[in-house]
Amino acid sequence: MNRPAEARQALVIGAGLSGSAVAYSLAQRGWSVTVLDRASGLGAGASGLPVGLAAPHVSPDDNVLSRITRAGVEATLQRVQTLLKAGTDWAMTGVLEHSLAGKRRLPTNASDHHSSPASAAQIAAAGLSPGTPAIWHAHAGWIRPRRLVAAQLETTGVHVRWGQDVHAIEREGELWTVTDAQGQTLAQSRFLVVASAFDSLALLRPLPGFAVPLNPLRGQISYGLMSDLKADLGAYSNPVHAPSALPPFPVNGHGSFISGVPTPKGLLGWYIGSTFERNCEQAPVRTEDHAANQERLATLLPNLGQAMAGQFGPDRVMGWAGLRCTLPNRLPAVGPIDPLRLPGLWISAGMGARGISLAVLCGELTATWMSHEPLPLPPGLVKHLAAERYAMG
Repeated sequence: MNRPAEARQALVIGAGLSGSAVAYSLAQRGWSVTVLDRASGLGAGASGLPVGLAAPHVSPDDNVLSRITRAGVEATLQRVQTLLKAGTDWAMTGVLEHSLAGKRRLPTNASDHHSSPASAAQIAAAGLSPGTPAIWHAHAGWIRPRRLVAAQLETTGVHVRWGQDVHAIEREGELWTVTDAQGQTLAQSRFLVVASAFDSLALLRPLPGFAVPLNPLRGQISYGLMSDLKADLGAYSNPVHAPSALPPFPVNGHGSFISGVPTPKGLLGWYIGSTFERNCEQAPVRTEDHAANQERLATLLPNLGQAMAGQFGPDRVMGWAGLRCTLPNRLPAVGPIDPLRLPGLWISAGMGARGISLAVLCGELTATWMSHEPLPLPPGLVKHLAAERYAMG
């Protein structure tokens, strides 16, 4: 049974991918949601990534991560079809996964999962050598996360307050109280969802019984303009090995290469990344990470990497860096943190490098759970996401 209308109010901390997904899913069920974020506007955190992929994870035994990610990609693609403009904000292009060192293999029943061995034509279109091990994900594509965040926050019933630097949370009676550094109350609610990525740790760590082991993961992508790239490819000095054209779809497997997507300033660009730096709490753009991404491209798409060598000069290459939030088993923490000691306190965090693929699903899981509706995943998978798995005894 649903809660009374007067109780269907929630407070969400964090206006990125995770927080906006929670807010949207709650608002769709009639909740009134207030979202607090310390930034002055969209895209200040990891959701500011210029472009990323919604693509499944595969494994020979179709493990828990694969099944959850597949469900997450499906939820994300349904959401963007509803809210975003195809071709500008997202595109169902399919994704070719270069299976380097045999790291990725399909389960025997993969035909039901929109993933299959890549065809010779798809391998050739990516500029890879014949026989290169690769997987084709038909139900996958690129998304501009900032556009998705904006659309989710613009939903009726969602009220965003920017410039709210939450310093502490505490329970007063039946209400959770959110305060700033001066101890002034910013908001109160019976239901509080913390969805502010790694910043969640500083807010939750002082609370009794909190034990979710959130860790920071810094990532940097490198990108440049399509106009410069096409000029370089056309003048490539070794036409025998030069790619005849850019891959017509994203390629992943050792980072991801995406092209033909608008840059933050609007011109069409290409993108490669990202780097992975654990236990780093700052996210500056670094020259050495452009070099690391150049090596990543050379491994992922050797011929294209060689042809694009000039794109990584300091006068051309641009970068974006951000902090993701991870957990040891690479699965998020979602739901009530500790219903006995911390009633009404929820979390949706720890998406790692799969925020685009998982945040919408986690938002749906949170909202259905809070609304006492059927959950979007079987119980056997929900238990692997439930934040209570970390609750101290």
